[in-house]
Amino acid sequence: MQYVKFDLDAYRQTMEAFIGNGPDSQVFWKALDFAFEAHGNQWRRSGDPYIMHPCSVARILAEELDIRNPEILAAALLHDTVEDVEEVTDEVIRQRFGPNVEAIVEGCTKVTHYTGDRQTFKKLVHRKIFSGAAAKLEVMIVKLADRLHNLRTLSSMPKHKRQKIADETLDIYAPLATILGLFAIKRELYNLALAYKFPRQGSRLQMHINSLRNDPEVLKIVDNVQQAIDREGLDGKVTLRTKGLWGYYDVRNRILIKEIESPQEILILMNNRSGCYQALGVLNEIYPPIPRTIRDFIASPKPSGYQGLHARPNINGRKYLFKIRTEEMARRAQRGMVRDWAGDSRTTSRFFKEIQEMFDILGSDDSVSYRDMIAASGRKEIYTYTPQGDLICLPVNSILLDFAFRVHTAIGHTCIGGLIGKQKVGLDHQLRDGNVIKVIRQEAPVNFDPSLQALCQTPKARSELSKAFRLRREAVTRQIGASVLAQELRRYGLPREVVEKAGMVDILAYFNIESMEDFYLQLGEGRVRLRELIYEIRNGLYVGKPTLFQPTGVFNRVDLTTLDPVVMKSSACCKPGPLDKGVIGLLSERGLSLHRKDCTQLQKINFQREDAVEVRWKLKSTRIEKNQRIIVMQASRNRLLMLLSVAPEEMKVIDIVYLGKGAALIGDWEINFQVTNLYGLKKVDRHFSRSGLRYEFELEL
Repeated sequence: MQYVKFDLDAYRQTMEAFIGNGPDSQVFWKALDFAFEAHGNQWRRSGDPYIMHPCSVARILAEELDIRNPEILAAALLHDTVEDVEEVTDEVIRQRFGPNVEAIVEGCTKVTHYTGDRQTFKKLVHRKIFSGAAAKLEVMIVKLADRLHNLRTLSSMPKHKRQKIADETLDIYAPLATILGLFAIKRELYNLALAYKFPRQGSRLQMHINSLRNDPEVLKIVDNVQQAIDREGLDGKVTLRTKGLWGYYDVRNRILIKEIESPQEILILMNNRSGCYQALGVLNEIYPPIPRTIRDFIASPKPSGYQGLHARPNINGRKYLFKIRTEEMARRAQRGMVRDWAGDSRTTSRFFKEIQEMFDILGSDDSVSYRDMIAASGRKEIYTYTPQGDLICLPVNSILLDFAFRVHTAIGHTCIGGLIGKQKVGLDHQLRDGNVIKVIRQEAPVNFDPSLQALCQTPKARSELSKAFRLRREAVTRQIGASVLAQELRRYGLPREVVEKAGMVDILAYFNIESMEDFYLQLGEGRVRLRELIYEIRNGLYVGKPTLFQPTGVFNRVDLTTLDPVVMKSSACCKPGPLDKGVIGLLSERGLSLHRKDCTQLQKINFQREDAVEVRWKLKSTRIEKNQRIIVMQASRNRLLMLLSVAPEEMKVIDIVYLGKGAALIGDWEINFQVTNLYGLKKVDRHFSRSGLRYEFELEL
């Protein structure tokens, strides 16, 4: 390996041109000396001194993102010191460089002490970075610059490492750069990662891209627009930008595609805002845009601060995207809002609050797949509007509920539908570009169907639904826990009031539980062993008093008034229903897993008596919200109508559909109906069972 010497003096001159050498920048220069000493004897696989890496990360921030904040740049210099240098700790960084620098460095530092499988470890590393970015957005900016420099110097790494880093970049870092509006970095991250991920295909595609740059037809269009602008006496410059590998990456299917609809963009740079609108007028004369494709992001900037005019004409059968903007707008488009960072001046920005909220969700909510959410958020955007004209940018394929939660959390939780023009739409309605949406609300929070969560495209909507589902599940689980404890105490001959004694605090401490609410919750989830709990109560709160022997074989029973699918799941092996007798529910943190008592799969599961409960439902108190369906087989029209004419009054028939073919006298029928509660459903089921007809029914939850 040939070692390379790092020219520290030349680096100092470069960075001094960006941030100067005054009192305010001293934290950076101290950090440079500290990092140089800490990494002094470390070398990279490429033969470069290790100090070259953190110095390059800081330079990327200053040179390519216009970040001039000395503390952020100092953190970039120090971001690997705690991880790679044994003597350097978080406390050392705090004492020497202050809490702000320490917070950024700590957020960038990987988890070091972990025992477990590699996949879980990687998730832990990512969630720690997201949590750090939620507290300090600078963490993610430093990590993006760190990843960019790693990719630029990746050729010295073995092939399997290159593939792994490329995959992680495509799944996480490149989409995050898109979300943050760092489009120059985004493009380079994608291009480099794709070249390593698909070396052969990427090389062939790159040759095609290079040939497009010299396409005479496109160059002629650029020349025509430039001449038209010059004829109008406007001061503007027209250039061609050909999309790199990043434009050919299909995020959803994780493949490179051979052709895309708009492989090239034509950029028009003007001196001022009014010049942009004048250039749009010139373009409209020579290459009229397709109707409804003009986007005015100057009057209504994107949340990231992006500004410009977009227009899409169809020229000789090919679509082209024209972007018209000023030099300042173009610079902002490459660097996003981070170029304006200076201490806490950004704290009031809605965009930054939403980004921090997203990182908080990705870092803390295990029920949300952060890879799926990052991929969805980094996809192509659609632009929707409130009735007041406020722009709401959403990922493509977003539904009404995404829009409602993006406007406001409370609006999302009370949304029952929406109006697009005069059309009323449901919560799962997929929004289209340009929709103006009015949200229809109710006063109380809505009990959303779990199937909506998979349709939502934004981290905010998915996370809020996840929280709502968890609260609903925990409320029922606490009731189950309290009921199970009361029955277990009775089985052992212990008074129920025993748990109200002062000594119960010690028992909670023994199980590492802070409150009775949490105690009942853990009981209902099966996380507290009943046998162990009863032992502690008998020997701690009921010492010396007679009790009954340990019960065997008999399950505790719970009487429910809900069919909420977030609380319980009917197992596919035996498909138990609330009208069945002998339904057993296995306790878990995900709710009750329901089986029939005679289910063969249940017999194979190794569980104790206290791990399960017998589940029954209060028929009149258990409401049924959804429409139900019965399939009646091999019945004549007259027989079916006669049966329905004497059906229980609780059965409200919505429609009857003949499932047979032609005009056969006998066939299968689908009956859609409503009932208000389980009591009514039981009467309907009994009515059909007495009819002698074959039928199928499965409860819709």
